[in-house]
Amino acid sequence: MAKKHLNDNIMYWERYSHDKIKDIVHQALEQNTPYRDSAPVLGIPASYLDRTEFYDDAPFLKDAPFMKTMIENPNHIGCHTLDDAGHIDMFAGTQQIEKELIQLIAEQIFKGEPNQQDGYVATGGTEANIQAMWVYRNYFKKKYQAKTEEIGLVYSEDSHYSMPKGANLLELSSIILQVDEHTRAIRQQSLIEKITEARAQGIKYFIVVMNLSTTMYGSVDDVERVTDFFEKEKLPYKVHADGAFGGFIYPFTNEKDPLYSFQNPRISSFTIDGHKMLQTPYGTGLFLIRKGFIQYVKTEEAQYIPGKDYTICGSRSGANAISIWMLLRAHGSEGLKIKMQRINERTTKLCKRLDELGVKYFRNPHINIIAIKSGQFSARFAQKYHLVADSYEFDVKWWKIVVMDHVKQGILDKFLLDLDANLNTEPTH
Repeated sequence: MAKKHLNDNIMYWERYSHDKIKDIVHQALEQNTPYRDSAPVLGIPASYLDRTEFYDDAPFLKDAPFMKTMIENPNHIGCHTLDDAGHIDMFAGTQQIEKELIQLIAEQIFKGEPNQQDGYVATGGTEANIQAMWVYRNYFKKKYQAKTEEIGLVYSEDSHYSMPKGANLLELSSIILQVDEHTRAIRQQSLIEKITEARAQGIKYFIVVMNLSTTMYGSVDDVERVTDFFEKEKLPYKVHADGAFGGFIYPFTNEKDPLYSFQNPRISSFTIDGHKMLQTPYGTGLFLIRKGFIQYVKTEEAQYIPGKDYTICGSRSGANAISIWMLLRAHGSEGLKIKMQRINERTTKLCKRLDELGVKYFRNPHINIIAIKSGQFSARFAQKYHLVADSYEFDVKWWKIVVMDHVKQGILDKFLLDLDANLNTEPTH
């Protein structure tokens, strides 16, 4: 496990060479029980990938640990950070890598205390967000004997659609907060009015989702101001931070901010997606939560699973956890910091040029998303560069640019030249 470096608040983990990464993954696979004739695996309803197409003797596999793990197909069902829970020991080798991965992210990137966080690799941010809602709903029901109809889910109108989806699945009342049109900040008056209204309707307990970068705007919610309100009102609440997009860039571009970390006692859990900024495959969401909470969703009925299950998805590929761990180790903390800071600097450079052109936009300075006000160029121009609209059902108010790793300076220069020639010169529809 990566150790704290010099100062407990400094993020650090070692960079590994490809050969070292390969050796560690191969050793983990050897610790797993293989689905082969030599191993009498009779009771597991799974196997290696079908060799008709996914043959395991391809020469390149010896240098491709992720692909090799996919073919061997380990199951990472359960939550492997729980010390008191049993696990399917057939896959102990790769499950240990997932455990170390969760520790690394929770303790190094999100500044958690050693061995004080649980978590798992989820299918994506949607699952991780709903997992948090499920945990806190059950927490309020079991600790406070709350009725489901007494629990509200609080989130801004800019939040991801997984919030209303989760509220629908878990039968929670949505409390949607308005944001300022220009700053995308949660309006304090809306917070006061909406919570007052919810309390009048019988809502007593609150699951609060704070955005560590909204999907459309890259805005970061003011977690201190919002939680100050709940503290002042002495309302029972739990905070989940949705860092599906921002979780793998914000901690590197705003290192001194302790608010979106486990150093903030008001935040109990995080969602982070690997498949966005970390560029891992889809299916690499992450759910992190303080110890003592995930037990509220233990599925006792999973009697045939050693240690039971605590996750929404159940069975899941161990290869996804391996892919995240591989990339974190391939870069190391310093390499990943440099990568994210360069992307952020490229975004800042683009914003400076937009300022020179008089383009109206919103951007959080630590996030690589730019939301440009509509009406400044045509929809045809936006479609040429695959800009994303805030709505495909109603009138477009914003167009989004995301400066990802593949968005190089040459592409941005071409876009800016084209934009300069098209600003307010064409119909906006």
